[in-house]
Amino acid sequence: MADGALVLVDAAEGPMPQTRFVLSKALECRLRPVVVVNKIDRPDARPHEVLDEVLGLFLELGADDDLADFPFVYASAREGFASHDPAVREGTMAPLLDLVLAKIPGPLVDEAAPLRMLVTTLDWSDYVGRIAIGRVESGVLRKGATLARSTAAGGLVPARAVAVQVFDKLGRLDVEEATAGDIAAVSGIEDVEIGDTICDPGDARPLPRLSVDEPTLSMVFGINTSPLAGRSGKFLTTRHLRDRLARELEKNVALRVEPIEGTEQFAVSGRGLLHLSVLIETMRREGFEISVGKPKVILRREGGATFEPFETLVVEVPQDRFGPVMELVGGRRGQLGHMGSRGEFVHAVFSIPARGLIGLRTRVLNATQGTAIMHHRFEAWRPLEGEVAGRANGVLVSMVPGRAVAFGLDGLQERADLFIEPGDDVYEGMIVGENARSEDMTVNPTKEKKLTNMRASGSDRNILLKPPRRMSLEEALEYIEEDELVEVTPAVVRLRKILLAEHERRKQSRAKSTAP
Repeated sequence: MADGALVLVDAAEGPMPQTRFVLSKALECRLRPVVVVNKIDRPDARPHEVLDEVLGLFLELGADDDLADFPFVYASAREGFASHDPAVREGTMAPLLDLVLAKIPGPLVDEAAPLRMLVTTLDWSDYVGRIAIGRVESGVLRKGATLARSTAAGGLVPARAVAVQVFDKLGRLDVEEATAGDIAAVSGIEDVEIGDTICDPGDARPLPRLSVDEPTLSMVFGINTSPLAGRSGKFLTTRHLRDRLARELEKNVALRVEPIEGTEQFAVSGRGLLHLSVLIETMRREGFEISVGKPKVILRREGGATFEPFETLVVEVPQDRFGPVMELVGGRRGQLGHMGSRGEFVHAVFSIPARGLIGLRTRVLNATQGTAIMHHRFEAWRPLEGEVAGRANGVLVSMVPGRAVAFGLDGLQERADLFIEPGDDVYEGMIVGENARSEDMTVNPTKEKKLTNMRASGSDRNILLKPPRRMSLEEALEYIEEDELVEVTPAVVRLRKILLAEHERRKQSRAKSTAP
């Protein structure tokens, strides 16, 4: 729907890995770029060098001479000014807006031609259902008009525009018609999909169809079954979960939801861990309590062979910390394709199985003290590689319900990293820390000091506890293993074992060890 793009780069840090990704997508779509070197008021700003780095990035991504001769402006968004002179420190954003008007072309449209609008994205309303959004390429889209919709199968389906809206500032405005060049939202077209063309039924000429990437990652969603369920959430039942996922399918076209036979759980597939974690976070804020299993990569079977998705991983890290990155990525079957330097940073491009990315970000950030910058995108489907190493450490699992106390945690912190602090509620089967060794260990974080009539030297020392390791939702999803779940509620994110009772876990372990 766009004709141009603002390429925003930091005047001190320069182009980042994510800049490379979004710029490559923009160049593929032939968008006209305007480079904005932002934060020029930083003390360490180097606007001229950054502009040279942006030019190098354009050429590296295959931009032709026309695109590489891009317009640019210096700015400080915080202070609200833009200028063609990097020494200026006052003014307005007018120079940037003037560049947009002068350098980004308007849409190529034909108002006299028959109606054609490519559906680029979808929205959902509880009142009118699916809402098709796209730019009117030609003709006029009128409220109440009879339309035709092209389908993925190549057919035409009759439709009617119940309502037409155009975008106004941050909202939408009801109108009687939208003309060529307008970005419009159309209500009342049932079963519309991204890639469909809404056109004149008397002269139907569909536009080239957009394709939506298939899911690459799957997770099991179920209701929260922990002993602490229902304390902070409003939506707790399988019916609530089923209805919410059905609503999400109406607008999230890259999502797939399948009931798991014989259970009250659902297999939810998406385009990656971020795609699914955004959905989980949205549901958590809406008041849902759910349990989520370990992310699993979706495999393909073609011609008797098994294929898995590979991703292009881009990492920027200080030179003295590149060794741990190579070791971690190599241990997950990543192959180095390109390496270069930019100042004190190493810029490395890897090809890695999508399985190897699960849990990698947290480990890389820990190994590089948070200095690494990572970005990845889908590359291709390739034959299945061998096994990828999982989590090296076991976990501490609570053996009792109750409330954690400092005395009990003090005895654990010397051999583990704790995930909880005194006063936190725990239950049997809840994961309360990471073991220093590879095996799991059951512990009692509620253990209190026994009171006696005798006093001994050193027995009343102060207890000093390290701050607990608090995981974000995405970090928790990356951390868990096959026999574990992430318990997600509006108030807290916890880790737990699927089987809460210790004897049940032992029984399952014995069954696996004796299985042929």
